Amino acid sequence: MGVDDAGSSSQPERLHDDLIQEYYQIADIVSAFDQRLLTVKSWGVTFALVTLGLGFQQDHYGLFLVATASGLAFWLIEASVKVHQMRYYPRMGDIEVTAFDLYGQQTSKGRASSPLIDWSWRTAGPRVRGGASKGNPHVPQPWKDVNDKPGANR
Repeated sequence: MGVDDAGSSSQPERLHDDLIQEYYQIADIVSAFDQRLLTVKSWGVTFALVTLGLGFQQDHYGLFLVATASGLAFWLIEASVKVHQMRYYPRMGDIEVTAFDLYGQQTSKGRASSPLIDWSWRTAGPRVRGGASKGNPHVPQPWKDVNDKPGANR
């Protein structure tokens, strides 16, 4: 953004912009995985229902086995896609913690930072149901600290 006397750009602002850009690109990638998962589910259900219908219509019970096998195959594909999607969450968490540490601002309600999308999902469940939060919703924790604690909810 700003240029100092030596002609180089302001590194903290550039880092912040790069972090935010990367974060929202990851959020878009994660959303795209959700669309792929819906497509896989719709194909799996459609194929299984057609195969079951043909099995009843033709009195060919071997098609029930085909429907079962295809259902399992689509389920395995879905699980594989979900695992690939989940691999982005640690990086989202790393960016949230870094942005909080480097660019968080003190407010009247405590320190505030953005983005905190992934962290808010992690802490929101119990709060929505009226229970205690699984962590401070305003202070993100590093991914390794959240998941490596003994007895932590995963």
